Amino acid sequence: MHTFKILKAAGGQFRAQFLYNAEVMVWSENYASKVSARNCIDSIKKNAPGASTIDLTKDETGSGYRFEIVENKGGQHFVRFRAANGEPLVQSEAYAAKASAKTCIDSIKKNAPGAPVVDETVTA
Repeated sequence: MHTFKILKAAGGQFRAQFLYNAEVMVWSENYASKVSARNCIDSIKKNAPGASTIDLTKDETGSGYRFEIVENKGGQHFVRFRAANGEPLVQSEAYAAKASAKTCIDSIKKNAPGAPVVDETVTA
């Protein structure tokens, strides 16, 4: 099952994650407010399905909401999702195969819109 989570981060901040079962697929930077973490999730739910995919390893460029496939110094690939203003919203772990990065993107596009949001900052 795909799920978004809002978590507490260091210094009283918050972050968002998108998971498949217990595996974290992508995570956000830390935000000063929970509202900002929620806005990140809402933006992904709304904009990821129609976002383009830019392969930076092929020197492709793009604008607007977009997924980027990036190669790190170790030759592995990770995914970054950028907002229309160019700010990164989330990124993935590094994958040995570029195909795994593409699978991550496809999963987000397909499953993010209907994924529930679990706020783990709320105590019972």
